[in-house]
Amino acid sequence: MSRTKAAPAADDGQKASLPRTRSREKTREELHLAMLRVKNKGLKLSISAVAAEAGVSAGLIHNTYPDIAEEIRALVGRKFRQQRDGMAKELAEAKKRMRELRKDLDAALADLTKIASINETLRTELATLRAIATSNIHAIPQRTKT
Repeated sequence: MSRTKAAPAADDGQKASLPRTRSREKTREELHLAMLRVKNKGLKLSISAVAAEAGVSAGLIHNTYPDIAEEIRALVGRKFRQQRDGMAKELAEAKKRMRELRKDLDAALADLTKIASINETLRTELATLRAIATSNIHAIPQRTKT
């Protein structure tokens, strides 16, 4: 079943005698080409965009070419799924990296606590040695066990 569309009237006032017939195969090919043009132009792929590019209505694609409509939906869905899956993968990698960084941070904080304790011990010992050196404190010799 082919659809017909009346040809527009000529500029000189004469009416066209033959209606324009639409070839399904030609329209199918034009729709595929329109899909490629929409992609190449960088436009968002949709049934409406392909219909506008091909010069047909979106209803024609939905009703007469449901396989092409499904192909467009699949391409749009696949792109969305790929983007979603890519983002999920990036998120999982970021979470893994955060766990590693938290472990490193915990280890660094433990080292810092240990070093602060050693530093405080050394400061106390330095103060004692300075006092001995300035003769303010006399060292008491330790007893030896006999």
